[in-house]
Amino acid sequence: MKRIIISAVAMAAFSASAKAFTLSLPEDIRYSVKLGYNLGGTAPLGIPATIRKMNRYKMQSNYSLAFDMQKQIKGRWGAMTGIKLENKGMEVDATVKNYHMSMVKGSSRLTGYYTGNTVIKAEEWALTLPIQATYTPAKNVLVRLGPYVSYVTSRKFDGYVYSGYLRENTPTGAKILMGDSESEGATFDFSDDMRHWQFGIDAGVDWYVYKRWGIYADLSWGFTNIFKKGFDTIEQKLYPIYGTVGVTYNLK
Repeated sequence: MKRIIISAVAMAAFSASAKAFTLSLPEDIRYSVKLGYNLGGTAPLGIPATIRKMNRYKMQSNYSLAFDMQKQIKGRWGAMTGIKLENKGMEVDATVKNYHMSMVKGSSRLTGYYTGNTVIKAEEWALTLPIQATYTPAKNVLVRLGPYVSYVTSRKFDGYVYSGYLRENTPTGAKILMGDSESEGATFDFSDDMRHWQFGIDAGVDWYVYKRWGIYADLSWGFTNIFKKGFDTIEQKLYPIYGTVGVTYNLK
């Protein structure tokens, strides 16, 4: 509840300052602010055989705050851009088999093929610039589609393994057992291996339901692996795939 109140206050303050800013801008451009929540995950394209099942998914504080500018160009068609501050995070517990990765157990760094349970915590705070084509099928509805570029300002990808074992170096290597809790297992942290720049595509719809107020929904799909080029400690490339729902307010 506290986070919701803080977010609502932040949106109100942001809306007031943005509205004052728009007073001196061209009249033929529509300005809006959005407050939303991102729900999704950072995952490979398709579920590989090494990932057997998802045991638990924990929702995170994935808030999104955006300022958009939209202009009609010809008929129902137009263009939109803006700036977005957003968080894309997840915490999952999954069961894997023969999954290639590195981890730290005690003072030893181990690399090999892991079978058992793993908990992954990922978080990315980013500034995102969308460039979208828009279509207005009705007076109060706006459909959007286009690419985006994000600069990730804060990155985290870590976790631990438990209730399993690692085959060191090869699938038939020495068997190293992991305990049934975080303290008895092994940990990993690949935060420093994550890239800053990301690219993808975003599709969405805005529906104004009462005067200047509306609701919106987005789906963003990252095209770039969250890790730097050459990183192969985790066998699959991982992409941020998130849906967003929230409220929008038309400033002008």
